[in-house]
Amino acid sequence: MTRAPVIAVCHGGGPLPALGDPSQAELIKSISERVPKILGLGTPKAPRAIILVTAHWSERVPTISNSETHSLYYDYIGMPEEAYRLKYGAPGSPQVAVEVYDVLAKAGFTPRADAKRGWDHGVFVPMMLIDPKADVPIVQLSILASASPSQHFAMGRALSSLRDSGIAIIGSGMPSFHNLRILFSSAINDDGVKARNKEWSNRLLRTVQTWDSEERGKKFDSWRDWIGSKEAHPVGGVEHFLPLVVCAGAGGDGKAEFFVDNIMSTKQYSYYWAETSV
Repeated sequence: MTRAPVIAVCHGGGPLPALGDPSQAELIKSISERVPKILGLGTPKAPRAIILVTAHWSERVPTISNSETHSLYYDYIGMPEEAYRLKYGAPGSPQVAVEVYDVLAKAGFTPRADAKRGWDHGVFVPMMLIDPKADVPIVQLSILASASPSQHFAMGRALSSLRDSGIAIIGSGMPSFHNLRILFSSAINDDGVKARNKEWSNRLLRTVQTWDSEERGKKFDSWRDWIGSKEAHPVGGVEHFLPLVVCAGAGGDGKAEFFVDNIMSTKQYSYYWAETSV
């Protein structure tokens, strides 16, 4: 069996990618074309399930959706009416949720199952584009309120073994940049901000592409000290970064690949560990 991939995707601005908003055009193309190829959808290499780590669900302990079906949680405001009518009917998987629970518990976590919480937009918006047939089961997984890079990396390392049984891992956030104050102000065009963000993005890429997974994890421990980190992800707003750290742990040894999309005057990186390069 092919080892299932790990992908840390930029999920874009709220529901806008699912609505076909022109500001998200490059991202829509990447999510609709690149990510399905990485996953091997429509081929014998397709995963039997996807663990989706979402930036929009933070809990004290790793919390796992374990229902057979899930409602959608429209966790955004001020969007067009059609954003609240979006539908996505992929199944859940109580069986895979147990597998996720078991590997996290074995790694020393105290996971919790949740059959009631709906899938938030970090799940259904990218998945509507990645798998419009909605035929791959999804297990939604929270990030941790601690925001600890070492804990999130350890979560990923625990999940990594599930890849050998055909379970893919997707981290959904905006890993390289998520600062709405800068994005929607003149600061986005400031030369100093641009220079620091370039240095940040380059260092993040070097870290993600570190071959040795143990060394990679140690590098992530100090990410808050990197130049540009607080502009890329402001204090108190690191949730869109953390799914990447889980993915970096799940990637294991090996050099990550990446692609970049221009979204609303920013370069947004997505990273992946897989047998297929796109």
